[in-house]
Amino acid sequence: MIDVKQTLKDAEARMQKASKYLEEELARVRAGRANAAILDGVRVTAYGQTVPLNQVGNVSVPDARTITIRPWDRKAIKDIEKGILDSGVGITPENNGEMVILRLPQPTEERRKELVKQCNKTGEKTKVEVRNVRSEVKDKLKKAVKDGLSEDQSKDAEADLQKLHDKYIKDIDAILARKQKEIMTV
Repeated sequence: MIDVKQTLKDAEARMQKASKYLEEELARVRAGRANAAILDGVRVTAYGQTVPLNQVGNVSVPDARTITIRPWDRKAIKDIEKGILDSGVGITPENNGEMVILRLPQPTEERRKELVKQCNKTGEKTKVEVRNVRSEVKDKLKKAVKDGLSEDQSKDAEADLQKLHDKYIKDIDAILARKQKEIMTV
């Protein structure tokens, strides 16, 4: 026999994880405004090892269109530039001998719409994950009814599960709406 409360808790944890994943993915989307999070996936080969960018220098955002990386060792500037170019971030780095500078261009209207579509695809994948969690738990509840769980408990659990589902779908929609607004703001 399954523990209904624990099953619902596990389902909520998985739905929450999906929502967090979406927020992290959308933070990496370049919306025309400088954000250090777009460099989170950049790896740099320094001292014979591949390490995250933030482990070889200080990443900062001095203004809305610029990101600077001040390496702790000036010899690492070329490695940082290479790491950024290889990462596919889509920004060409410059350096002044002391730090690497990334200047973000103003995205065109067409590019903004493309970014919104990209965000919506990621959002839809997240919604599918939340729906899959709901579906799996419903199946568990149906099996539990066959194993002796009362119909009333099962129906109550399904209602609670639907409430969780609706809450996280609404949350995902709100996250997407915020990102869309951020992208489309000139």
